[in-house]
Amino acid sequence: MSENKTVYITTAIDYVNSIPHVGHAVEKIQADVLARQYRQKNDVFFLSGVDENSLKNVLAAKKAGMDTADFVAKNSSEFEGLKELLNLSYDKFIHTTSKQHFDGCKKMWQALKPEDLYKKNYKGYYCVGCEEFKTEADLCDGKCPEHDSPLEIVEEENYFFKLSNYQEKLLELIENDEIEIIPSFRRNETLSFIRGGLEDFSVSRSKERAQNWGVPVPGDEDQIMYVWVDALANYITALGYSSDDDEYKKFWLNGDNITHMIGKGIMRFHAVYWIALLLSAGLRLPKKIYVHEYLTIDGKKMSKSIGNVIFPQEIIDRYGRDATRYILLSSLPYNSDGDLTWEKMDAKYTADLCNGIGNLNQRVLSMINRYGIELHTFESDPINTAEYIEKFKFAEGLEQVINSVGQVNRMIDDEKPWEKIKSGENKAAEATLNQAYSELKQIASSLDVFMPETAEKMKIQLETLKPEPLFPRIES
Repeated sequence: MSENKTVYITTAIDYVNSIPHVGHAVEKIQADVLARQYRQKNDVFFLSGVDENSLKNVLAAKKAGMDTADFVAKNSSEFEGLKELLNLSYDKFIHTTSKQHFDGCKKMWQALKPEDLYKKNYKGYYCVGCEEFKTEADLCDGKCPEHDSPLEIVEEENYFFKLSNYQEKLLELIENDEIEIIPSFRRNETLSFIRGGLEDFSVSRSKERAQNWGVPVPGDEDQIMYVWVDALANYITALGYSSDDDEYKKFWLNGDNITHMIGKGIMRFHAVYWIALLLSAGLRLPKKIYVHEYLTIDGKKMSKSIGNVIFPQEIIDRYGRDATRYILLSSLPYNSDGDLTWEKMDAKYTADLCNGIGNLNQRVLSMINRYGIELHTFESDPINTAEYIEKFKFAEGLEQVINSVGQVNRMIDDEKPWEKIKSGENKAAEATLNQAYSELKQIASSLDVFMPETAEKMKIQLETLKPEPLFPRIES
């Protein structure tokens, strides 16, 4: 594994207009695996949180007949609850309604070069789902392609940021991989977008349209910061940017590895807008932006309107917490969308966990006990999951573990230690089962970052030689 003094890992912060679904969960689990991997040799700070200042939160609160602050607090607690629900190891959970965040946003706004900000009247198509003005070129049949919804026509006076000032610098940074956008096809997509010409973008909303919800623009109380400006700033405000806290200095200002983990729908904000804002403010830039794909449900995008949303608790209730981590991680490939159905999840759970890891664990330990095998040191190669994890190939890393399980099972089937015992070839049987035992230890070790509870159970059973079922059979 690469040696870094500090590693700062962030997830996207989620709108709290509704409760978290599996799409939110899989990103947090991916980030958790990366953080656990790096913690083995590095000083890690892992950040997650919620975007509470969005207009869509205000509108959702009204629809629910609730006060905005109460509604936001209620749903934010659901997202914060993912830590326990999914066994996440983040170091901080940011609420963007906090004073620390407001202070940091105002400080960043004031750090932007004055020549990069100007105020003008503007009329355009606005998508509340994206919280973004759209151009004609962005639309698909007159709708937002990300949300498949019609747009509002909004006319008002806003502050604009001269994104066009940073076109050449952004190209240079990304072309030279000073900022790595991963996977490479997302890097190429970003470069193509920049080369197409960057337009200045609105960085504030009228206080009236924002319904007085969000971070006020310093020196102009009639304007509220565009939610994406305040949302992106969370990556530094959470570390104490407003007061130059030690964590900010350690993990951002002087940090070795700063990695943002986001979904493909918000790539432009992170790879273009965020970098330009940091350049204008004279602030340190992140090192990596990993862009993951989406989880679909039976081939369709998750949508409340068609009723196909799956929530993490539903999967946990059926398979358990660690198995849920496995199912979600292994269902989302590195470079394409992953698809979930209950049938697919049942099949994956049964094949990979019950009949795979769980059965091998039970099988090896039971034979060691049954035949009184004397265990001795047997060197086996570790499963190289670290390389996959650090390249953000989480599903592919887990595939290495499952492949190892299959190899050990095939070795046992080929060697047939039970037949060797019957024919008096005890040493040969002992060698086979010692090798299987050693490989099982490597499997348990490789699961540390993916399925920490399962890994710990396996290690205890490997020590005590008392096998117990790791994954109970599901009822049909």
